[in-house]
Amino acid sequence: MSKSNGMNYAPKGKPMPVVEKGTFYIAATALDHGHIYGMCNGLTEAGATLKWVYDPDPIKVESFLKAFPEAMAAVSEEEILKDPKIQLVCGAAVTNERCALGLRVMAAGKDYFTDKAPLTTLEQLEQAREMVMQTGRKYMVYYSERIHVEAAVFAGQLVKDGAIGKVIHIDGFGPHRVGDTKSRPDWFYEKEKYGGILCDIGSHQIEQFLYYCDVKDARVQYSEAGNYAHPDYPELEDFGDAVLLGNNGASQHFRVDWLTPEGLSTWGDGRTFLLGTKGYIELRKYCNVGTKDGTGNHIFLVNDEGEQHFEVTGQVGYPYFGQLILDCIHRTENAMTQEHAFKAAELCVRAQLQAEKIG
Repeated sequence: MSKSNGMNYAPKGKPMPVVEKGTFYIAATALDHGHIYGMCNGLTEAGATLKWVYDPDPIKVESFLKAFPEAMAAVSEEEILKDPKIQLVCGAAVTNERCALGLRVMAAGKDYFTDKAPLTTLEQLEQAREMVMQTGRKYMVYYSERIHVEAAVFAGQLVKDGAIGKVIHIDGFGPHRVGDTKSRPDWFYEKEKYGGILCDIGSHQIEQFLYYCDVKDARVQYSEAGNYAHPDYPELEDFGDAVLLGNNGASQHFRVDWLTPEGLSTWGDGRTFLLGTKGYIELRKYCNVGTKDGTGNHIFLVNDEGEQHFEVTGQVGYPYFGQLILDCIHRTENAMTQEHAFKAAELCVRAQLQAEKIG
């Protein structure tokens, strides 16, 4: 797992299988983003059997098979879609191609698990909604900064238990490191393909707002995005922020950027602040700046009972993946509802569409 580059950040946890090996088959395709490794790690740790992998680039397939030697290289996407054993197809395509892949997967009668952002336009969203309605299949999303971070999972448990009362506001900070600009694929710098910064890494922040604040719908109060430090890549937005208001009165401010300095020990100092009616929580997800331990997954809780600090690495796990497998089998919605996944996608696109250009 790379700590220096978020594109290749693929958390590994303790195996927590919910099914026996050989009873739930998955496949991986479209290996354009390194998150495919984290997606498959989570599912195989939960008991899924990874049968196939396909990408037109044999080098990507070769690297993938080194990490997942149990998989077989398919000769085409069609071979995966025609295999009756495959129940869930995982994909990390170029962002503006993720919806089209999902439509093909669902039309083939299989559930779909895509990297975030799951789509880049409202037209794609309508197509995805329609295909879900027609087929009854799932279009699930790897919102990794909540579902694949133990601090974020534990914070959800604290909120559910009422540790800070009703959550009324969230501040999210999602800085990322570009790293060596030449190591990134060309599509990373093409706005039509990656969707813009608020659509792309902003999707993590908006999904967390919906989850922690129990928001079913929201409107974007304002948003802005610009390029401050990458003049050689004019279509890259390296800074963006937005304010959202939920239909239940909860609010959010978030900031995302590609400005993480090389001196930070990890790819981004991701933090989340939750304000409740009876206390507040701070998450330091990937590092605790200025301390010697160099660890992430720190939670600071303050309420009427006092101040508490939790460090939860290796203590919580990633229940989303087992829940997703069981949802696919039983047609339930315990990992994430379809409407939640689509609402986060809708709002990140709307934030992007109305963003004022700055910088």
